[in-house]
Formats: sequence, C-alpha cells, structure tokens
Amino acid sequence: MTDYIPYGRQDINQQDIDAVVAVLHSDWLTQGKAIDRFEQAVADYCGVKYAIAVSSATAALHIACLAIDLGDRDYLWTSPNTFVASANCGLYCGAKVDFVDIDPHTYNLSVDELAQKLDNAASQGNLPKVLVPVHFAGQSCEMDKIAALSQKYGFYVLEDASHAIGGKYQGKAIGCCAYSDLAVFSFHPVKIITTGEGGMVLTNREDLYEKLIRLRSHGITRNPDLMQGESHGAWYYQQLELGFNYRMTDIQAALGVSQMQRLDEFIARRRFLAQRYHHLLKDLPITLPYQHPDTESSWHLYVIRLHLDKISKTHRQVFEELRQANIGVNLHYIPVHTQPYYQNIGFKWGDFPEAENYYQNAISIPLYYGLTLQDQERVINSLSKVLD
Repeated sequence: MTDYIPYGRQDINQQDIDAVVAVLHSDWLTQGKAIDRFEQAVADYCGVKYAIAVSSATAALHIACLAIDLGDRDYLWTSPNTFVASANCGLYCGAKVDFVDIDPHTYNLSVDELAQKLDNAASQGNLPKVLVPVHFAGQSCEMDKIAALSQKYGFYVLEDASHAIGGKYQGKAIGCCAYSDLAVFSFHPVKIITTGEGGMVLTNREDLYEKLIRLRSHGITRNPDLMQGESHGAWYYQQLELGFNYRMTDIQAALGVSQMQRLDEFIARRRFLAQRYHHLLKDLPITLPYQHPDTESSWHLYVIRLHLDKISKTHRQVFEELRQANIGVNLHYIPVHTQPYYQNIGFKWGDFPEAENYYQNAISIPLYYGLTLQDQERVINSLSKVLD
C-alpha cells in the first residue's frame, strides 16, 4: 500500500518543539509574554497596528462582528464559497446573513455581483452592515474596489483572510487592513502556519482593538480609565460587556512565534510547488487556478476544475478514484447556502449559480510545505491516469 498524501498538513521542526517546551517550563501557560510576542510578530509582518490572538478563526470572526456592534437588525454578506464560519459569525450575533456569488475565475466574491446587489439593496433599504470577503485559497479579493463600495454604501469590511497569511495584494501584506476595518487569520494545522488551533484579528483602529481585547476575555477590563467609578484596588476588574473565553494559550502562541520565523520559507515552497503544478498539469482536461495580477497568493489550496464534457467519468468518480489511490483530495467548498441549516432559513439551490457550478467540478489536490517532488509527481501521475 502506497503512503497516503493529504491535501494539506502542518510542518513542525525542532525549533517549534523547543519553543513549546520552553513555555511548559515557564511560569506562564496562558496570557503571558508569548501571546504578546506572537501578536507583535504578526502585526509587524503585516504592517498593521493591532493584532489580537484568540482560540480560533471562528472566535476571531465572532468578536470582530461584535466589535462593530452587529445585531439583530443588521445584515452580514459574504461569499457562498467558504467554510460555514464566515457566515455563521453573523448568525451568532443575531444578524441576518446573505451571500454574493463568486467570480468564475478567482472563485472569490464577485465585485460586479456585489455592486449590483448593493444597488438593489439600497433601493430596498436593506444594505449590509458588514461585508466579509473571503480570500479563497490564499488569493486576495479585489479589495480596492470593495473599499470604494464600502465608502459609497457605508458598510464595514471584515476580511476573512483565514487562507491568506503571507499573501500580498497590490504589493502590501494581506492583513494590513489598508482597505478594511478588520482582518482575520486562521492557524489551523492545514493553514500556512499553525498554533494547533488558533486565530487572530487585525485592525488599525484603536477603538476596535480595545473592545476586541475585552471581548476575548469575558468583557472584562482592569484599566481604571475604562471603569465606571473608581477602582477598588490592584485586584479590581469590571465586566463592561458580555464577552467570551476566547483566549489563546502561551503554548499555542510560542508555536506561532516559531512558525512565523519560517513563514516566508513556507510561502516560497508553496509557490514553487504551485508553479510546478501549473507546468505539469497544463495538458490535462482541467482548469488550473487563475491568479489576478494584483495578487500574490499564499497558496493555501490548489484547486483544479474538471472539464467533465471531455472525460468519461463523473466528478464523484474522479474524486473517489484519487482517494482510492491514496491521494488525499478534498473539496473546498460546498456552497454555504446549500447546507440544510441555511436551506431551513430560506436559501435554496439555484440562488448563487456560479458557486454551485464551481462546486460541481472542483477538486483540491495536495499542496503543503512538506510535499516532496516525488509525492507531487505521484499526485500528477494519479490524476493523469484517472482522467485518461
């Protein structure tokens, strides 16, 4: 039996292990100096003022929505081609959720569809309070155009950059918030860098930062300047709002600091492997990933689309035959609006046809830092054989 090749996986070296062990021997296992170091490392890399580490990207999306006071009279719009968390964060706040169909080339939220939907929403008085553009597979959305629309129609922009740390847009690091109010990263093991589980919110706005810090930890502050009345002493704290326990541990943060030192190395390897796929897959009956000229992807995913009219197998047959060959393909994503929960609140098949069409022929093939050239050739050979 040949070894299984996953679609993605973490890369942990001795430096990472030593960093975690050092924290285990220290006095602080949570909310200590490792958190500060990790937040500062990410903020410096992205060129953003503030970074707030939390327990997951889902937690990051949730408190980002709360920080802008998203509530039950509001709408959150996002892409249907994403993991459910990009939409669920709006529901957590009691808001209504809607979607904007995707661009057929980048698979990101379509700016043309967004402009049209905003125009219609403005005439009906139900504009979104926040838009969550998702940087699918590590490629940025067209953020300059999205920012211009946010200025025109008055909505917040919360970048779901869970796939995209290390990527760039118009020469600037994704996460710098040049065109948004907030951005979110994920550090799940299949992402570019990992903390096991974990996420981060980034912003250039001090008011949002102060609120995010409180929301991460039960809505509590120890800052006397923010308290109602005078402090009772050094032990004193006040809960100013309903927050959560979304804290990241120092164990996770230490791993994150170590991984950040290798981020450029990780990205360079992913880009090399992606270019190699481009070259070696170009003659197969598939569509290769398109890259917008304003973007430099971090290549979290490498997604191909099958030309089903040119092969004798179904989408499912190709997928299952690759899995049988121990190639750990996956599918990113099932359109969120087709999930039973979302169908039960009024969405249906046919609502966002471009995302649905994408879903019917897309496959994510293995791409990660530790993928060897030999294993990549196995992926290519297996795909060629299945499609023959």
